[in-house]
Amino acid sequence: MSDHYEMMYILRPDLGEEPVDQAIAKYENILREQGAEDIEIQHRGRRRLAYEIKRQREGIYVQMNYKAPGAHVAPLERAMRLSEEVMRYLTLKVEAPAVETPEPVEVEA
Repeated sequence: MSDHYEMMYILRPDLGEEPVDQAIAKYENILREQGAEDIEIQHRGRRRLAYEIKRQREGIYVQMNYKAPGAHVAPLERAMRLSEEVMRYLTLKVEAPAVETPEPVEVEA
């Protein structure tokens, strides 16, 4: 069974446009190799950080939403942990919204 995940990661700000695109493609390919589906990538651009990370005050934010089995998240996180270009990452499991059934309404005649 596949779960929905949302991952946000921050790349070093000193990377050029081409290395950023290569990094995004690399992590997307890792997900595809692991069998992820419905991959949506949003390049959020360069933003100022709330606090310094690895002596950097800015970072390039990228958000990925995807659907994959839980065991397939670990290889992606391992690749990011070992990478020099990724400063931080966070993966969240997105819970499916609960569908509420409307209560029956009594109609007086």
